[in-house]
Formats: sequence, structure tokens, C-alpha cells
Amino acid sequence: MSFHPLRRLCHLVFSLLTGFVVYLWHQTPRLSTKIGRALAIGEYPLHFEEESGRKRDHAKVTLDTLPDDVLVEIFDFYVNDRNARTNEWYTLVRVCQRWRRVVLASPHRLNLRLLYTGKRPLSDMLDTWPLLPVVVRPRLGESLVPGPNWNNIAALIGSEHRDRICEIDLYCIPDSRPWKTFTAVMQKPFPKLTRLRISVDIRVFALPTYPFLSGCSAPCLRELSLGNCPFPAMDRLLWSANDLVVLDLWRIPLSGYISPEALVTALSVMTRLETLRLEFQSPRSRPNPASRSAPPLTRSVLPALANCIFRGAHEYLEDLVARIETPLLNHLDIDFSVDIHFDVPQLRRLVSHAERFKTFDRAVVSISDDAIQVTILPQTEAVNRRRGLVLGIMCGQSDRQLSSLAQICRSSLPLVSTLEQLDIQEGTLLSQAHWKGVIQSSEWLELLGPFIAVKDLYLSDGVTRHVCRALQELARERATEMLPALRNLFLECLSQAWEPLVNAIGPFVSARRHSGHPVAIHNWKRWKR
Repeated sequence: MSFHPLRRLCHLVFSLLTGFVVYLWHQTPRLSTKIGRALAIGEYPLHFEEESGRKRDHAKVTLDTLPDDVLVEIFDFYVNDRNARTNEWYTLVRVCQRWRRVVLASPHRLNLRLLYTGKRPLSDMLDTWPLLPVVVRPRLGESLVPGPNWNNIAALIGSEHRDRICEIDLYCIPDSRPWKTFTAVMQKPFPKLTRLRISVDIRVFALPTYPFLSGCSAPCLRELSLGNCPFPAMDRLLWSANDLVVLDLWRIPLSGYISPEALVTALSVMTRLETLRLEFQSPRSRPNPASRSAPPLTRSVLPALANCIFRGAHEYLEDLVARIETPLLNHLDIDFSVDIHFDVPQLRRLVSHAERFKTFDRAVVSISDDAIQVTILPQTEAVNRRRGLVLGIMCGQSDRQLSSLAQICRSSLPLVSTLEQLDIQEGTLLSQAHWKGVIQSSEWLELLGPFIAVKDLYLSDGVTRHVCRALQELARERATEMLPALRNLFLECLSQAWEPLVNAIGPFVSARRHSGHPVAIHNWKRWKR
């Protein structure tokens, strides 16, 4: 047996046993202690003893003895697992006739869908399986150039069976030939389509702008993801999909530019939109200065928007957020193109009004070769770009990273003045050559300046020496002005000796002690936190 089938078999066995145990745990509380003990000593909890009066009845519980509704509960745990694939249920129906009957009798509960990759003719799938929703997704790594696979996919999308298609995922369309075919077959109704994800190969920067979805009707569409796709009529496209929950527009080319005004007009009718992602290919994707106007008196409310991701010029984001209100926003992830001057008062307003962000008390600054970012979140949560408030600058010049981020912190992140913990660390993509650039101590102090409430400062090994040198150069009277609330300084010491490092930071520590604001020095390991 090859590795791949063995891995799938192990996943099946583990999921079924886990689902079985979870079901018994919730349905038979008296057995929960016995299950826990069995798991603790490495036994399998498939045989239990129960007391009935003075008699002791022996009850053997196996998957074969469970009723159908219990099997469905366990199968649901396996099929709808977060990491499960669309076709995981195929494994279940091949085990035995009973399992096949139970699975196919519960298509809605188990969310059964057919995965069509185009590898086989459409008739093979239709003749083998019952009428179920269809997911169109080529196998990973298979090309979409014209050929048998692509012809089969195009035939399904354009056939009378398109009313069964619930998802279409086409990644890295290589050139205009399959693109032209696809746009032609997408001019018809798709009554059950809920997810449409299309992307063009990153090497393709220009495609013929064939009409796309101009005649398509997809009333159930909830997720739209377009990558590297040129759509001059993007605003009309969005108007036809006003029930979206997820809108993901990434690597938007100049030919697909949509103005902030037109985008807000389209978003204003998307009352169910929860996630919005905008990522532009070029920093030139910004509003025309001559066309920029004062913010409107009345803003459009996006009542369900919780997650917003943006990559591009800060002028575009300013014009966008000036026109919207987001009462439920709890995650904001921004990467700006580097600029000489950041003027972002509208972003400051958006961040200040977000109730979720007011509970944050920790900031993590991460430095890499091509970017610098600050993540603000609660101390109880691990750093994750999918949570919290993330603001970064896409810049490979080390001498501009710190000053750019410091400018953003001062102008758009008022909550940095209330944070009690600050981590400064090197990113995973930071090379040693990065520090050979000229970074003045004043730039580090400029970055630290806005964090006036920080009590605990953590410095990873890559930045410890540089920050300590900057603090060492502070005059005695300025030692209490910088980080006035600081109580603990945690230094990671992996590539350098501890004693010289403590001696280097000595003048700063001594000045703080004499001023009545002592700072304790700690040696710590990042991976132990």
C-alpha cells in the first residue's frame, strides 16, 4: 500500500474512533469516566461494564451494533472535519454496503458533493453516483491548457447539468484560450452556485477582456474570489452579486482597477458581507488626486463586515474607509506600499471606533527583508495574521522600515499608547545582511516613542543588540521619557554572550534606577513563552 492510501486509512480510523468516543461521551455520561480512564492507559473504549441494580451486565459496544442515526453522527465528524476534503465521503461508501446506504441516505447532513476534476468523461460520474451537488476543481498541479481535462470541464459548465454545480475553482489559467472558452460558457444561469474562485497565472499580465458573467445568474453565490483577473467592468460584476459573504479580489491588475467610490456603491448593498480582501498588483493603483473629494456626510454601513484585508496604496484605503462604517469589525490586516508621507486620518477613525480593538493590550513588531509589520492583539492570543489588527509596510530598505512604521503608529494607531506589552522580533525571512544597512539609534527610539504604557518589552535575539545600543545612548534625563512605564526588559540571547549584553544596557538600567523607575532585566527563550 502506498503512503497516500495508508495516510487516508489512518485518518479514517482515527476520525471514526474519535467521533465514536465523542458521541458516547455526550450520550452516556455514566460511561465518561470509564472512557477517560481507558484513553489514559492506552486502551480502546469499545467494551464497557454497567451496573444494573445488584447485577453487573456486560455490554459490548462496536460500530456494527450502533443504529444508523449514531453512525451518521460519527460520519459527520469525519466528513465535515475542518481539514477534510470534498471527496472524503468516498472512502466511507467503499467500506461496506451498510455504510454506503447510511451515507447516501443523509446527503444534506453529511454535505455530500461530487468532485469533478475533468480527468474522466462526465458520463462516468453521472452514471456512478446519485444526483448530488457538483464541485468543479481540477487536480492540483494539472494544467488548464486546452486538452481532454479542460474540454471535459468546459462541457460540464456549459451543459444542462450546470444546475447541479455548487462550486467552481479554477486556478492559474495559463493563457487566453481556456479563458475565452470559460467566459463563453459562463453566460448562463447557475442556480446552485455558491462559490466561484478564478485566478490567472501570475505570468499573464494581459488577457482579452471578454464579457464575464454578463448573462450569468447566480442567486446563491456567497463567495467570489478573483486573482490576477482583468475586469474593466468590475463594478457591474459586483452589482450582480449582492448577497456575497466573502469577496476576495487579489492581485488586481491596473486593467481591473475599480475606484473607491464605485466599490463602496457595490458594497453598500452587500448586507451579508463578512470578509473583504483587496490586493492590488501595483502601487500605482491609487485614486487620481484630481478626482479625490471630501468624505461624504453620510457613510455606507456594512453591518456584517468582520474581516478586512488590504494591500495597496494608503490613499486608496483612505478614500474607501472614509465612506464606510463597520460596527462589527474585529480583524483588520493592512499592508501599505512604502511612501514618503503617510496621512491616514480616516484609518485612525476606523480603528478608534472598532470596539474589538479597544480590548487589545499587546503589540508585536516583526521585521523581515522586504517588510515590517506590527500586530496588535490580546496578550492571551498567539500572533496570527488572521486575527487582531495587523499593519505593515512593504519595504526592503532597512533604513526606511522603522521610520515608516513609526509614522503609521503615530498617525493611525492611537491605541498603541495604551498597550502594556511590546515584542520586537525578526521575521522568518530576515537575513543577516539586512542589518548591514545604516539604521540609526534615533530610528529605534522613534519607533519606541509612541508606546508610553508598555510595562514589558521583549526583544528577540536578532534585534536585542540594536535596541540595547539605542537605549544605551539615551541621556540620563531622557531615560525616563522613553518607555516611562517600562518595568521588565526581556532579552533573548542566542548568538551573543549574556554578560556583554547586560553591560551594554547598564547605563540605561542605572539611569532608570536612580530616577525611581527601575527596570528588571530577564534572560528568556522565545520558544518557551
